[in-house]
Amino acid sequence: MFPIRRNRRLRTNEAIRSLVRETYISPNDFLVPLFVVEGSGIKEEIDSMPNYYRYSLDLLKDEIKLLWSLGLKSVLLFVKVPDTLKDNKGTEALNPDGLMQRAIKTVKSVCPDMLVMTDVALDPFSSYGHDGIIENGKIINDTTVEVLAEMSISHAEAGANFVAPSDMMDGRILGIREALDQSNFLDVGIMSYSAKYASAFYGPFRDALDSAPVDVQDVPKDKKTYQMDFANREEAIRETEMDINEGADIVMVKPGLSYLDIVRDIRNSFDVPIAVYQVSGEYAMLKAAAEKGWLDHDAVMLEQITSIKRAGADIIASYFAKDVVKLMS
Repeated sequence: MFPIRRNRRLRTNEAIRSLVRETYISPNDFLVPLFVVEGSGIKEEIDSMPNYYRYSLDLLKDEIKLLWSLGLKSVLLFVKVPDTLKDNKGTEALNPDGLMQRAIKTVKSVCPDMLVMTDVALDPFSSYGHDGIIENGKIINDTTVEVLAEMSISHAEAGANFVAPSDMMDGRILGIREALDQSNFLDVGIMSYSAKYASAFYGPFRDALDSAPVDVQDVPKDKKTYQMDFANREEAIRETEMDINEGADIVMVKPGLSYLDIVRDIRNSFDVPIAVYQVSGEYAMLKAAAEKGWLDHDAVMLEQITSIKRAGADIIASYFAKDVVKLMS
């Protein structure tokens, strides 16, 4: 007997497929990562991230105007700090006239309504390339949290709407929330990298900021003592719950595609906005495969982005944001 219900009826043509489609992508889904450098007239392509750039502040203005014109309303700022300004204490991170602080002001001067989120971690400022202060060969958690809290206040003073702690120190969300509130920045939000894994997908990003851990004696060679073990699943729930209880407004899973089970677990467990960071390695792999002619770049890009949202993400931090929005339009 032939089936009465034929699911293929809902796949007959594009009109019906669009009508019953469950997951849609819009410019409002995206958070655009931006890399900022000192100097002027600089728009330099990142070797391991084709068609992605570092911008000096003057050209950052043009990029912000372009993003806004495309309907992209939120950015996540990262800075590449000269080696001469790096130390083991993150001193430059607290400079009120530092590159991050000036970048925030630059974005706001060009587009006051652009939502500005800022990376809060010490690795761009660390002479060792780590997210925390090192003593006797170990990352010192609580001292690092104190600096991260001061760093967050500095970003808020410059005009940031959200701070985004990416360090994975224990207790840093509570420390930052208390510091912001005590400084009367009650409306500055926190997007916490709650489930950030010690992943091999971060390589091109570290090239972009020159922030990889250095190979010197008595310094950890990787970030596995504070970033999560990629074999773990339940731990992500514990980390996320702690961050929510400590005051996180948005929680993040990083990386993206290899961790969509984690995204769905968190979506099923908590009623909070969830961000997913589609990281540099994911971007670079598709670019390389497309350059070889092995994959259809745009088709795979859209499939990847859709899969992240389908898994439960409300916000997608992606280097593909401009490409997707241009393709959609």
